[in-house]
This record gives sequence, structure tokens and C-alpha cells, in this order.
Amino acid sequence: MIFDKYLNSLKGKRVFVIGAGVSNTPLIEALLAFDIDVTICDMRTRGELGVAADNFENKGAKLRLGESYLNDIDADMIFRTPGIMPWIPEFKKAVANGAVLTSEMEVFIDLCPCKIIGITGSDGKTTTTSIIGSILKNAGKTVQVGGNIGTPLLSRVDSIQPNDIAVLELSSFQLISMRQSPHISVVTNLSPNHLDVHKDMVEYADAKLNIVLYQKSSDRAVLNYDNSYTRNYAQSTDAQVTFFSRREKLTNGVYLDNGVIYESKDGVATKILSVDDVVLPGIHNVENYMAAIAAVQGLATSDAIVKTAREFSGVNHRIEFVGELKGARYYNDSIATTPSRSIAALNAFDEKAVVLIAGGKGKELSYDELAKVAAERTKAVMLIGEEAETIRTAIINTPGFDSELPIQIHNTLEGAVSAAAEIAQEGDVVLFSPACASFDMFRNFEERGDVFRKIVNRLGIGD
Repeated sequence: MIFDKYLNSLKGKRVFVIGAGVSNTPLIEALLAFDIDVTICDMRTRGELGVAADNFENKGAKLRLGESYLNDIDADMIFRTPGIMPWIPEFKKAVANGAVLTSEMEVFIDLCPCKIIGITGSDGKTTTTSIIGSILKNAGKTVQVGGNIGTPLLSRVDSIQPNDIAVLELSSFQLISMRQSPHISVVTNLSPNHLDVHKDMVEYADAKLNIVLYQKSSDRAVLNYDNSYTRNYAQSTDAQVTFFSRREKLTNGVYLDNGVIYESKDGVATKILSVDDVVLPGIHNVENYMAAIAAVQGLATSDAIVKTAREFSGVNHRIEFVGELKGARYYNDSIATTPSRSIAALNAFDEKAVVLIAGGKGKELSYDELAKVAAERTKAVMLIGEEAETIRTAIINTPGFDSELPIQIHNTLEGAVSAAAEIAQEGDVVLFSPACASFDMFRNFEERGDVFRKIVNRLGIGD
């Protein structure tokens, strides 16, 4: 058994696991089951960890909790949580003293016995990951979907068969220390993101580049031709490159032309999918399908692709239809933690028919382009959170701004939704697409979206 053998190799070593969150908990459980010397380091207090702290200790773990959780890491092996960068002084010191720094995802990729498809990008990676997984399942494949999408796979690696396919969503935080790339790598797009964590755009782009950097000539890199960053990634990989584009007819690749997605080989184009078959709204989801089609070449038939397009209704918190009230439709797009994602969501709906709810914690990104689109395409804007005033200022400073556009700032999400409901009329869309992180008011974007859904249901809107 692959994982058992790996765990046995850690016996006698001091293993530190940084962060007792979703991705690391199954790993911790497995390490403790093999009587490995485990120290769990977490910035949360014992009270914040709750019963999990007692459970870990009862199974033999040592705990380092609170503000000093990273002090004096005396380890042979360190499993890093994706939220903490590998270059922090505490890690550098430990590595200098002989520790091996890795992560749950890095070990999984190293041990996984089957073909791996990895997906990253600034926007669309979760939806594209889910689309690829659905297409492959409809093609009769056994598929393991995980990674940043929320399902850790390392502890399940022994149940994965060589003929399975692992489909992994990978974030920049996971990729930044990767030294191995998937067999098929997909980069949906690239735009400024997480600049509150990454020191600059160069570092962020370089982290994403790792998904193709270590590919072999027998591997495949699926890249967005319309995005200058991702197009240039082709120069940094030994893999066979397949581009996708909605703007250019490609001689080799996947492209959009007059509402039809084609796959072209040496200039010979084959129709794969009509855009009319795609139930997900928005041109950005058409791009997600093009990326997915390029990824599953040779692994799935066009019938499996069309079946998925007609049946796959999306992922929670990603332009998720919540319900309707007085003819107005309500959508939860809480995943939109950047302006570019909210722009894509706005562009998915008819002009001037959207009441936008946005705002949250900033990520040191510009709102100028979002402000321009919001000024042009919304009938009202409701703002919440730390960035509310910054977004409002960006909108009113947009050239040609219509001073009659209602812009309101609310202290709570419930207040914003209630105000939006008063403005929205038949045929309108109330779109919750924050363009910001959630951490000023919520634990994460999932909780934020769940709260939005509950508010909508309390108003009697939910379906």
C-alpha cells in the first residue's frame, strides 16, 4: 500500500503539521494512527479549536497553539498549510536545521498512482475542475476530484487505482512550493489576485507557473490564448501545448466561433459543443468549457461533453441561482473574491438589469475596472464591509458616471439584501458578487454565501 509505506517511512521522525484545517486533518489522523511523533501547530487557541484539540491529544498529538505556534520548529518533516508561505523565517530556519518542508498536496501528487489533471487560474478554476470531473464521469471514468476544491485526497491514495483519473484544483498557495507538475495542466486565466499575500504580481504569476514548469514532453499544458500571462506560459514548459480561445480561430486548439466550440487539429475543425447547450450563464463559463474540452482530449467523447453541458448546473456560491421574488432572480456568487470575478458575473446578465451587492475585505486590488462595469451595467449597487466606501468612490469617479445610479452602503448583508429587494423589479437580477474577501464579516466565502442564501429564504424568495 503506497500511503502505508510512506507513513512507515516517517516513523522515528518528528513531524510538525502546520494548521489543523480541512486539508490537514485527515493527514493528522493517518499520522497518529501509525504512532508517528506529531506536533500540531495552529494559530487558533484551544478554545477556538474546541473538541478537536482534545481529540488530537487523546490520540497522541502534541499541540502548539496561539500566537507563538510557529516558534522553535524542531522538526524532521514539516507539512505546510497552503495559507502560510514557504519562505517565512520560521520555515527557513527549520529547513536550515535539516527539516524537509512539504505539504499534503505535494505528497499526494508524488504518491498518486493514476493520471493527474491539475487546474489553476485566477478565475474559474473550481467550475472548470467540476466540469472536467463531470465530463470524465459521464465518459465512464472513475474520477477523484479534490485539492483546493475542498476534498483532501492524500489519506485516500491507497484506494485510488492506476486507471482512475485525479482532477485537482490547485491554488497559488499550493503551487508556490511545487516541484512536480500534473500530467495534464490547465490554466484558465491570470489576473491580479492575492496581492495581500503575494509580494507582487510577478511572484503570483511565478507560483501559478509551477503547474506547467515541471511537465514532461509527454504531458499536456492547456492554456488560455486570450490571456497574455497564460499564453506566455507556453515558453516555460516542455509539455505539448493546447490553447483555447474565444477570440481567435486556432489551427491547433479549442476555439469559439459563432456560438459553437470547435476542436481543431492541423487546421481541421470538428464541432464539439453548441453554446446553447451550456446551462451555466456567462461567456466566462463558455471559456471554462473550452478549457475542459482541451483537458479531456482523448479521455472523453463529445457525447459526454454535451451531456455535461446540458446537465451541469454549477457549483455552490458561483452564480448559484437561489430563487425568485416578484419576477426578480437572486444569485449567490460569494466565490467572487476579486473584482475580475465580479466583472465576469456582471457580464453574464443583461445590461442595466442587475442590482449588485458587493464589498468585503480588500486584497490590495484595484476596483477601477469593476467600477466602470458597475456604472455601465447596474441599476443599483449595495455595498458592505471594509471596502464599501472604496468601491463607492471608485464608481462615482468613473468617467461618465450617472449621478442618479443608486449606491448605498449597509452595515450588514441582510440590510443590503433587503434594500436590493425593494429596488429589484420583474426581469431584474439581484447579484451577490462581493469582489472582495470575506474575512471582515465571515469565516470564509462559503459561510458568506450560506448567509446570503438564508437571508433570501427568510425574505420568502428561495425556491
